[in-house]
Amino acid sequence: MSDSVKIAIDAMGGDGSPKKVVDGIIHNHNLNKNNFYKIFGNKHEIIKHINNKIDKDFYEIFDTNENVKSTDSPLEAAKRGKGTSMWLAVESVKKKDSDIVISAGNTGALLVISKLNLKMIENIDKPALSALWPNKNGMSVVLDLGANIECSSKNLVDFSIMGASLYKSLYPMENPNVALLNIGTEELKGNEIIKETSQKLSENKNKNFNFAGYIEGNQIMNGEVNVIVSDGFSGNVALKTAEGTANFIMDELRFALKGSLIAKISSLLNFSNLKKFKNRLDPRLYNGAIFIGLDAPVVKSHGGTDYIGFSNSLEVCSKIIQGNLIDKIKNNI
Repeated sequence: MSDSVKIAIDAMGGDGSPKKVVDGIIHNHNLNKNNFYKIFGNKHEIIKHINNKIDKDFYEIFDTNENVKSTDSPLEAAKRGKGTSMWLAVESVKKKDSDIVISAGNTGALLVISKLNLKMIENIDKPALSALWPNKNGMSVVLDLGANIECSSKNLVDFSIMGASLYKSLYPMENPNVALLNIGTEELKGNEIIKETSQKLSENKNKNFNFAGYIEGNQIMNGEVNVIVSDGFSGNVALKTAEGTANFIMDELRFALKGSLIAKISSLLNFSNLKKFKNRLDPRLYNGAIFIGLDAPVVKSHGGTDYIGFSNSLEVCSKIIQGNLIDKIKNNI
């Protein structure tokens, strides 16, 4: 197991944990035998749910009855301390016992505990929260999604480099197109920070990505751009708007297909296409946001996802390490 990806897992974070987390580990293990799981949490509960479904050569349990609560403020979580499953999982990466850490717990707490334990990559001022979004041609990386409300032009340039590095780690054969999220595509649009960032990216050519200028919110999913960069305020609003729109479309589609006998017959005749459509909008398939900018990768799984979503976020962890994300960022910076 020396060449395996060692994933430190906070088993007590998020809804339905630790069962949801353990079921996700089992599902991921059935798909990928190259991961080794270091599981932090209530050992009795974890063993009960594993129930011999994974060979003991592929996991190790670190027992603790303390955990960060969803209602904790980041400061309260930090004070709750070094015995929590979240802290111990992050500390495992700090000590180089694990390659990457993942939690479905309190987002603010995870960011603060990660920043307390891990160093920033040299020349990076702020970490960014990034995630994968579907587009017409595949996937896009979008950042920042809420870690930094206010950003300087240097921060946005750093986010561009880090986002492109993340994309290259996940899709090594592609050279990404990077764009700044703005209120228009014309050069005169946007605030001074956006304009200054655009000028810097245009002048300082980076061989690892192509700068494509500005992109508007309604173009995020057209597939022409692979990395979309914004401050955390704008990025979070865009994320929540996209999630709400996807949920609205799915709810309306379900209602329409159950409305009459003809609609029900039509849904049966188009079952295959409807299934593809549903899977394309399934948020579980894109679960796993990444804090990048720290000297070790930290992955945040959605607290409300199920075991399929958590399993997908574990696969993101594996790809990040195999793609040498941190080394790519350091080299590009």
